[in-house]
Amino acid sequence: MKFQVGDKVIVQHSNEEAEVIEIIDQKMVMVNVRGVKFPAYIDQLDFPYFKRFTEKKTVPGKPAKKFIDQVPLEKGARADKIPDGVWLTFLPVFENDEFGDDVVASLKIHLVNNTMQGYRFSYRLQYFGKNEFELENQVFNFKDFYLNDIPFENLNDNPVFELDFSLLTPDPKKADHYERSLKLKPKQVFLKIEEIKKKGEATFSYKLFDLYPDKIMEEKITAPDRSAAVYRVYDASKARQHLEPAKYEVDLHIEKLSDDWKSLNNFEILTLQLRTLEKWIDVAIAHRQPSMIAIHGVGSGKLRDEIHEILRLRKEVKSFINQYHPRHGYGATEIFFQYS
Repeated sequence: MKFQVGDKVIVQHSNEEAEVIEIIDQKMVMVNVRGVKFPAYIDQLDFPYFKRFTEKKTVPGKPAKKFIDQVPLEKGARADKIPDGVWLTFLPVFENDEFGDDVVASLKIHLVNNTMQGYRFSYRLQYFGKNEFELENQVFNFKDFYLNDIPFENLNDNPVFELDFSLLTPDPKKADHYERSLKLKPKQVFLKIEEIKKKGEATFSYKLFDLYPDKIMEEKITAPDRSAAVYRVYDASKARQHLEPAKYEVDLHIEKLSDDWKSLNNFEILTLQLRTLEKWIDVAIAHRQPSMIAIHGVGSGKLRDEIHEILRLRKEVKSFINQYHPRHGYGATEIFFQYS
């Protein structure tokens, strides 16, 4: 191994000094550059001695000329801090197999916060709908947080990464919490890994959100007036304007939607359930959520069939499937969205 933990190195592409803080494998290490940690290939690093030896020295007694763009930034300021959202980043860890080929053994998972705000968060990893790993902590602005490792073969177990955020510094104008989720499929991850290998990059990432959403008053969904001729389902523009936190799972059982559901007839119950579904579909699309689960139960199949009819008419719905789910049996439909 060319480097050891604690070595001072130079990142060649940026000419910045860094410190080795972790050995990932024979080809890659984790480095720290002014408080920012990221993985780097060993062949992209070098010891700083040659750089220092070849640097031009200024003539003693004669101050070096400074230009306006060379004036030091204020303490705490960073020129490279560009807010671009909160990300879930995956670092593939390679090892040699029995034939000497590089294969991915595991994925290191980091939560990367490239925003101006700090967050408290709860993190949950599920396989086939069952909790595998949970964590609660906080991540500061423009920092990253190591979450956990997962073996590469576990991608076949339908991993779902669920996160619930809240602000470190409460703001009455902002939402109390914000839920995001990501479901990985083995084929997608394989293509991502092939892509970063061709580009010479170390990680691939999925954006969770750009900005933490504003708080809005919860709109109460009431049973429709049977005397009305037409029923409006939900104003999608409101979802896009206010960005209400999206939901990965929407339970459409009537007892979850109304306290006085026993006073409703079958038509009112079905209408209320479909209005609720339309609302959360609009919110999911406003957030560009990749997928969502609608829990409708088994029953006679009337609600399921009505849901599927709605989904067939939505251009943002790429596909949907009603198959066996460990938690919901055949009583849930998974919806996959597409965006231009």
